[in-house]
Amino acid sequence: MNSTKAEKMEAFGRLLDILDELRVKCPWDRKQTNESLRTNTIEETYELCDALMRQDNGDIKKELGDLLLHIVFYAKIGEEKGAFDIKDVCDALCDKLIYRHPHVFGTAEAETAGKVEQNWEQLKLKEKGGNKTVLAGVPASLPSVVKAHRIQDKVRNAGFDWEERAQVWDKVKEEFDELKVEIDRMDADKMEAEFGDLFFSLINAARLYKINPDNALERTNQKFIRRFNYLEEHAKQKGMDLKDMTLAEMDSLWEEAKAAGL
Repeated sequence: MNSTKAEKMEAFGRLLDILDELRVKCPWDRKQTNESLRTNTIEETYELCDALMRQDNGDIKKELGDLLLHIVFYAKIGEEKGAFDIKDVCDALCDKLIYRHPHVFGTAEAETAGKVEQNWEQLKLKEKGGNKTVLAGVPASLPSVVKAHRIQDKVRNAGFDWEERAQVWDKVKEEFDELKVEIDRMDADKMEAEFGDLFFSLINAARLYKINPDNALERTNQKFIRRFNYLEEHAKQKGMDLKDMTLAEMDSLWEEAKAAGL
């Protein structure tokens, strides 16, 4: 699709008109609040992430629409409260994008994506009412893996990083050795703490090697699901119950799944 700008604006205006009517005429839409929509917004965001991981363009389009509905819904609620409307949301976003891209809309220079990210973080700290510290902008509610990656990315932009990325593997080994010590001692609290340190160092390694750790883990999750489903299905075809199978028998089916490219 290559819609014109006028067609895109018309479609967005139609969405706003429909929501205005729903807010008045539909009992369910009429009673919604920021609080009641919040959980659904989180769910829609994860559904979009799932579609993105599967690279399913049809589902991506659908889930983007669901998420867009929530955005205009929150803006409508803001308008009803006299706080802001969708125009204010768009204007604030445009102003922020222009301010944070001085290499595009100003005279600054940034020849690499890394330099753009550095400038972005520094400008955020300078903004009136913006983040007062480097890590203040990391949402507390982020999933732990995503949060760790975001923390490390932010401090990197502040200059706190390894001189050579290969150095991170010494840190990974150090954390792994410390975990083994606590496992030998069977100190539950310290084992958990050291496991966290090991995870954090592995996520740091992923960042340094341009690997998205959340995407990497989700790929492994999906791979495991496919292979285990194969194992379960083929065990049933052979009249076998997983609970009665030996580990060797299950491992044989697992290897079959791997050989099948699952």
